[in-house]
Amino acid sequence: MDVDSLKEFIAKNESEYISLQKILTSHKALAPENGGDGELEKCLALEKFLREHGFENLARFDSPDERVSAKIRPNLVATIPGKNDDFAIWVIAHLDVVPAGDLSAWKTDPWQATEKDGKIFGRGVEDNQQGLVSAFAAAWAFVKNGIAPEHTVKLLFAADEEVGSKHGIFFLLKKHKKIFGKNDLFIIPDGGDKKGETLEIAEKNVLWLKFEIFGKQTHGSRPDQGKNACLASAKFTSDLYDALHKKFKKQNPLFCPPRSTFEPTMRKANVDGVNIIPGKEEFYFDCRIIPEYGCDEVLQSVKEVAQKAQNEFGVKIKISILQKAQSRPTSANSKVVQKMSAALKKAHGIRSRTIGIGGGTVGAELRNNGFDCVVWSTLCDTAHMPNEFCVVKNLVRDAQTLAVLFGA
Repeated sequence: MDVDSLKEFIAKNESEYISLQKILTSHKALAPENGGDGELEKCLALEKFLREHGFENLARFDSPDERVSAKIRPNLVATIPGKNDDFAIWVIAHLDVVPAGDLSAWKTDPWQATEKDGKIFGRGVEDNQQGLVSAFAAAWAFVKNGIAPEHTVKLLFAADEEVGSKHGIFFLLKKHKKIFGKNDLFIIPDGGDKKGETLEIAEKNVLWLKFEIFGKQTHGSRPDQGKNACLASAKFTSDLYDALHKKFKKQNPLFCPPRSTFEPTMRKANVDGVNIIPGKEEFYFDCRIIPEYGCDEVLQSVKEVAQKAQNEFGVKIKISILQKAQSRPTSANSKVVQKMSAALKKAHGIRSRTIGIGGGTVGAELRNNGFDCVVWSTLCDTAHMPNEFCVVKNLVRDAQTLAVLFGA
C-alpha cells in the first residue's frame, strides 16, 4: 500500500479505536501505590483484542509483585515481522493510569470511556491510551492488509510507568535486555504538543529531596529555651533556593524554562498550637536540572547550605534523597530523530523540532542504557486532570505518522 492508501485505511476505522479505548478504560489499571491491583486485567483484555485483530506474535514479560492479587505486573510485546530485521522499531506505551481523583469534578464516569464531539472522555484515554491505540492502529494497517513493514515493528505495552517503572522498563532492561537490539529505534507516544511537531530528545535530571530539621520544642513565650525549627526551616528554604539558582545558572534552549529549577514544594504540619515553638520541620524540594550539571554537584551545594543553617540555628538537618535520575540526551542527528522527522513530513507535511522536557518518561532509562529514543505525540495535555480526553483526530493522525514510519 502506498502512503495515501495506508492513511485512508487508518482514517476509515475510527470505530475500532474507539472500541479499544472503551475496553481499556473499563479496567482500572492502578498501581498498588495508588490503591489499585495492577494492570493484569487490562493486559488480558488487550491481548484478547489484539488476537481477535490478527496479531499472532505476542509475548509477556511479567515482573513479580506480591502486593497485587495476581502476584505479577505484565509487560506485553506484540511483534510484526518486517522485510528487514537489521533493526526494529519499538513503540512503547504504558498500561497503568492514575486515580480519577475528585469524582465530583468529572462530567462523565471516568471508568467508562464516553465519546462526544470528536473526543473520548475518561481516565487514561490520553495518558497513555491514545499512544497505545495509535500504535495498534498503525500496526493493524499492516497486519489486516497482509503487508510486512519495512523493518520489524515491536509494540511494548508496559507496566508501572505512573509510579516509577520499577516493574516496567527498569525490570525489562535489567532482566530481559536482550529483547532490545543495539540498533533498534524507540518511539514513546507519551508526551508532545497540540500540533504534533515536537520531538523530545532530552530530559532534565531529577532530584527530589526531603529535609527534616530537628530543633527543640518550647513555649511560644520562651524562644530562649528552645531551638525554633520553623524559623530555621524558613531561612534555610530561602537560602537554599537563592544559592542553587545563583550557582547553577547556565541555560539550555532545548528546555522550557531553559534553566535548572529548584522549587520548595510539600511541607508537613508541625505543631497544633500557635503558642508552641516547633521542634521539628519537614519539607521537600523538587529539583529539575539541565544536563550541563549533575545531581551530585547539586547535592554537594545543598549540603553546604544545610551546614551553614545548622551552625546558625543550632539545629540538625537530615537530607533524604527520594528520587535521583540522570539521563543522557538523544542526539538531534540520530537515526530515530531523522526517521521520525521524515515520517511527519511525509504523512502530514509537519516540520518537526527537537526539545527537552523537565518531566520524566521511560525514555530516560532507555537513553541511560544506550538506546536512542524520541518522545512524541499530538496531545492536548489533559493527562491526570478531571475530564481527561483524547481527540480522535489526533489519535488517527498519530497512527498515520507511525504507519508511514513503519513503511519507510
